[in-house]
Amino acid sequence: MNINLSRWLIAIAASSVTLISVAPAQAHHAFAAEFDAKQPLDLSGTITKAKWVNPHSWLYFDVTGPDGKVTNWGVEFGAPNSLANAGLAKSDLKIGQPVRIRGFRSKNGEAFGYSVFVTLADGRTIQTGGAQDAPTSEAPRP
Repeated sequence: MNINLSRWLIAIAASSVTLISVAPAQAHHAFAAEFDAKQPLDLSGTITKAKWVNPHSWLYFDVTGPDGKVTNWGVEFGAPNSLANAGLAKSDLKIGQPVRIRGFRSKNGEAFGYSVFVTLADGRTIQTGGAQDAPTSEAPRP
């Protein structure tokens, strides 16, 4: 009977370790860890690259500032499957085409952000972000 109790305790301990190790993996992709809900973005530019990868896709685009300086921005999108379900395909993100991004800036102040909506050259606006801890209010509208 002692052997059965020991096996049962080992099984509980192993299960606890497994459950505890899952939490950091989920926290790794949290909106609040990398992006600032108090710094909304509303940028227009020209697509330079699209990375359609898991767990988060990325879009890169050139934005020309009022001073004429061009800055290449990168914004995080959701997973390819969630983007496809929202009606966005990688083929919609053609290099050289205009794009508008509404979302939130990265906390590090660099030219990176989290995209909530993308507006494509054909006029379609598609939700690209859906992080569970992202702000509940939408990014700025036109």
